[in-house]
Amino acid sequence: MADIDCHGEMTNFHREKVTLSNAQQGDMRKRRDAGRTRLKNGLDTAEKPKPKEIRSQGSYQMRTMVQDNDNDYDIDDGAYFRSEDLTDDVGEPLAPEAARQRVCNALKWDGRFKQEATVKRNCVRQVYAEGYHIDVPVYRIVKVTNLFGKDEERFELASGDEWVESDARAVTRWFNGLVGELNAGEADGSQMRRVTKLSKKFARRAKWKSKTTSGIAITKLVVDHFVSRAERDDVSLRETWKKIHSKLLWSTEIKHPVVMSNIAEAGDGQVEFFRDCLGEALDTLKVLDKHDCTRKEAREAWDEVFDTSFFTDQPDDGGEGRSKASNAALSVTSVETARRNDGGGRFG
Repeated sequence: MADIDCHGEMTNFHREKVTLSNAQQGDMRKRRDAGRTRLKNGLDTAEKPKPKEIRSQGSYQMRTMVQDNDNDYDIDDGAYFRSEDLTDDVGEPLAPEAARQRVCNALKWDGRFKQEATVKRNCVRQVYAEGYHIDVPVYRIVKVTNLFGKDEERFELASGDEWVESDARAVTRWFNGLVGELNAGEADGSQMRRVTKLSKKFARRAKWKSKTTSGIAITKLVVDHFVSRAERDDVSLRETWKKIHSKLLWSTEIKHPVVMSNIAEAGDGQVEFFRDCLGEALDTLKVLDKHDCTRKEAREAWDEVFDTSFFTDQPDDGGEGRSKASNAALSVTSVETARRNDGGGRFG
């Protein structure tokens, strides 16, 4: 079997077409901070209590966001209120929808946005003219006594007509904790983050985004089935995909990483769509198993998988096994810390 080393090409692809630039990250932080200020000002104007804390969560906080050609991405910024602060004028607890509506009213208090904030089932959404949006899930902090008689805090999300125990920050701690553990051992935790981002980039092809499964589902699948290969992101990605595909052929059920529930159930149509797309990609990559596979064929296969021409556009390395651009484009200690600073590309 030919072993065409495309780690260099994959490194460049991750850096140039997947990872957010410093400018993009800075712009998101500005939008997030402006949204927080707007929420607090709106609540002050309405003479309503402000949240105890506001915390970024999801892919933004896990650093697994990926570029998107349509600028279609979201920042999750959870607003955590003390339960006693989510009451009406007579002191009665707010219903979940009323809590979301209070936050929504605060975000649109001065009417400056052409697209005003709207109430969704699990959050309040503020859409920006550029195409992206900030989601603000609303939580209440409930004090409870545990089995050992100690007081602790529980977090409940305003979801539909119910308060549901949930804390997305726990998901962030779960993922970042695993990355830290892997980085401290023999495996490469940064590689797991890169494989996660590459997998999300694969699934977010323009024609697929509305049909495929969620980012957290893909993240959980990668974590559960990650295969590490030192200095070979191309091999790690393919082997991880093989294990994910085999699992999804058996069942599309995906367990939540921190609570006793499922992200997806058996027979989930979006997970099945992702599984089938993954199967087609793996079929395309079988050319890599040919004993006489060429670098040109390998690059063309990766191009087809990611719906791009990036891999075949890379400079020829004369068959030495690595793209010269991987060394010439940017010299870094770790490819995970590599960040574009040209402001180009989009994110999602």
